[in-house]
Amino acid sequence: MSAFNKTIKQYRINKRLTLRDFCSQIGLDASNWSKVERGINPPPGDIDTLERIARFLELQKEQKNDLFDLAATARKELPVDLADDAILLKALPAFFRAARGHQLTPEKIQEFAQDVLRLNKRDDTGN
Repeated sequence: MSAFNKTIKQYRINKRLTLRDFCSQIGLDASNWSKVERGINPPPGDIDTLERIARFLELQKEQKNDLFDLAATARKELPVDLADDAILLKALPAFFRAARGHQLTPEKIQEFAQDVLRLNKRDDTGN
C-alpha cells in the first residue's frame, strides 16, 4: 500500500463514511475506488477529481498539496506543479545520479528539498 492509499482511507474513516457513502457523495465508482484504497489501482491523475475529493474532505491547503503529491508519487510521476518547472527538471538527472552513487548526505537531500520548495513557492502575483 502506498502512502496515498493509507492517507485517503484514513480521511474517509475520519469522516465516518463507508466506502460506498464516500463514493456516492463524490460521484466515484465504489468498485474502482475500493481498488484505489487497496493499492490495486493507482490514485486518480485527474486534477478535477482530486480537487473534488479535497473539497469534500475539507482539506486545508497544505493537506491538499500533500495528498496531490502522494497521488503523483503513487503513480510514479512528479507532482504537476513540479513537473511544469523547467529548472527543476534540468536538475533531476544530477540529483538521481548522485542518489544512485550514494553521494548524498541527509543534509544534502534536505538542502535539495528546500531548494525545490523555494523554486515552486509562488506568491499571489504568480512570481
